[in-house]
Amino acid sequence: MDKATPAPESPPVSPPQQAALHQDDAAGDDENVKQLKECSALYLSLQDCLIKSNRNWKSCQMEVQALKACNERRKK
Repeated sequence: MDKATPAPESPPVSPPQQAALHQDDAAGDDENVKQLKECSALYLSLQDCLIKSNRNWKSCQMEVQALKACNERRKK
């Protein structure tokens, strides 16, 4: 029986640096986000919450209510 030679150790692979979700969406070409103006940050935080919670709207009610209040203030 031959002894198996151990595989050479490879250096640990670090995950790629991930930019913040939606980092530049408000400044990008998305017209829908631009139309939200001062509410765009709240919209993006709601999107981030939905991504993190696997689209669980109940988990993101704080963000939903904040965006709703911002939109109501804008309409006045």
